[in-house]
Amino acid sequence: MEIEFLETKQNVLLDRTEIKFKATHPGEPTVSRDAIREKIAALAHSTKEKVILDNMKSEFGLGQTKGYAKVYKSVETAKQHERKHVLVRNKLIEKEVKKDAAPAAPKPVVAPKPAAAPAAAAPAPAPAAPKK
Repeated sequence: MEIEFLETKQNVLLDRTEIKFKATHPGEPTVSRDAIREKIAALAHSTKEKVILDNMKSEFGLGQTKGYAKVYKSVETAKQHERKHVLVRNKLIEKEVKKDAAPAAPKPVVAPKPAAAPAAAAPAPAPAAPKK
């Protein structure tokens, strides 16, 4: 697998480098997020924990994956600026599990309704008036 940086941009306000990349992997399946993060970290002279892989899209039949990554100066800065689901996807934080405060109350038992008496026969409709 080879990675080529298509565009590199310094974002001083957010203390990061934004990278658009193309990963070439002919004859191989789509490369894992961790493998791409490691390669980008090596090329950007950083560590894997500081690389946030925002998105990546494989092109069917070409053996190429294009994507967008961000390399932060520190892990704390990354955790401060990134969305939670992106941090979970990049394994920087654990997914929050919702916990029920109290067990669910049992449903109340509804008494069965008494059987209804058979309906009385409805009167027959009145015959239509003859046409003139």
